[in-house]
Amino acid sequence: MTDASGSLIPLPYTPTDVYRRIGPEARETLRSAYGWMILGRTLDARMQGLQRQGRVGFYGAATGHEAVNVAAGLSTRKEDWIFPGLREPLVALVRGHPLPRYVQHLFATAQDPSKGRQMPCHPSASEVHHVSISSVIGTQITHAVGTAWALRLRKASGVALAFFGDGATSANDFHAGLNFAGVAGLPVVFVCANNQWAISMPVERQSAVATLAQKASAYGYSGVTVDGTDIVAVLEAFQRVLRESRDGSGPHLIEFRVYRMTPHSSSDDPTRYQPVDWNARARAHDPVVRLETWLSTVGWLDDADRAGYAQRASESVRDAIAEAEATPPPSPASLFEDVFSRPLSVPAEIARI
Repeated sequence: MTDASGSLIPLPYTPTDVYRRIGPEARETLRSAYGWMILGRTLDARMQGLQRQGRVGFYGAATGHEAVNVAAGLSTRKEDWIFPGLREPLVALVRGHPLPRYVQHLFATAQDPSKGRQMPCHPSASEVHHVSISSVIGTQITHAVGTAWALRLRKASGVALAFFGDGATSANDFHAGLNFAGVAGLPVVFVCANNQWAISMPVERQSAVATLAQKASAYGYSGVTVDGTDIVAVLEAFQRVLRESRDGSGPHLIEFRVYRMTPHSSSDDPTRYQPVDWNARARAHDPVVRLETWLSTVGWLDDADRAGYAQRASESVRDAIAEAEATPPPSPASLFEDVFSRPLSVPAEIARI
């Protein structure tokens, strides 16, 4: 499903199809999804600019991944647990983590839940069960499996979701996690956002299989490959596997095929390794534009709606940045908080800083 000219590939649905596939509230769901996707796209653009200005130390954009992240946020329940890779902060926002709080994290302020100790884009959001990641590739997969085991032992109704990229399927934790989940039949959904590049390594040089989803069969369960730029298909896939996991069907692997539309991170220059037509192929599958075009075509979104969503996103991001930049950094004494079971007295030389 590519178009070398860069022409947008439309979503192939009628409103009737959409109601049948994702439920009776499809119109409201897709409009909400569009608003969140616009917020994510606005946040990425603004933060990439601030990183280049030296106002944010690091940033890993999720541009092109918005349909997967928003659909996950809309489809999960409060009792579910999110174990992200690098590009899933939008999942936490959709699930209820406040945008200003997340931006405080990006600036490592005194209001950052991690007290400035984590890299940007590695947020902790305990109130929505969004676990901070490590930059070590794939470790969140086994963490999610462990949580799914705990949910089983407690007879809880939650499902653990492990997000990772195509590169993580080459990590030891991928194989260990998928194997243990299959043996134990755990309520865990493995979400592979295959954006076709493990930094500079193309996916076809990582694995000889036709799809990454078929790797699940080695561990005793099925995987499915879904167009991750098609919000309707993504919502339908999440709704199905989450329902089945809650009913005791065991683990699932979904491979969402997406396009990385920006560098891997603010430390990367993709022009050194991507083919010259990559941007055109990515634009043809832009999940935000595909949804916006479809909503407009069927009359579910008009010019005033578009302008309103864009304005609200811009104002929300602007206000959150202003608040974060006006917040002081964590105090040196906070280095000793949340480290030991019993509070320590802060050395006098640190207290005076």
